[in-house]
Amino acid sequence: MKTVMASDHRGIALKDKIREIFSTRGWMLSDLGPKTEESVDYPDFALKACQEVVRGEAGRGILICGTGIGMSIAANKIPGIRAALCYNPEVALMARKHNDANVLVLSADYTDETTLALLLENFFTTDFEGGRHQRRVDKVSHLEKQA
Repeated sequence: MKTVMASDHRGIALKDKIREIFSTRGWMLSDLGPKTEESVDYPDFALKACQEVVRGEAGRGILICGTGIGMSIAANKIPGIRAALCYNPEVALMARKHNDANVLVLSADYTDETTLALLLENFFTTDFEGGRHQRRVDKVSHLEKQA
């Protein structure tokens, strides 16, 4: 499964660490930018990554900004995206198991680098449980059509 990753200018260093972790596991990762720390607007990069997920060009996405809040807000405006701001491995696990999150959002400023590998492992190897959770995910998808 291909994963797309994008950030704002504050996420460059964390993207480097994620790229290393993906490489050691042999996972496919495409970085949609930016490549430098020159100031950019996070909604532009959220849209680029989320469009690839929605179109099926990538199975999942990773978005990073300073707090993760801006990227979360922007990503969740895009129909078909279920972006989860995850701050520890347990939350990443539940985002997949119960919410079928397809975009992982991380904070460049507050992500604990000592647990980053496990956080990524949980998000990218955990399957959605379905069952009663599917009903809830369906209701969330229905909300996109109501606005």
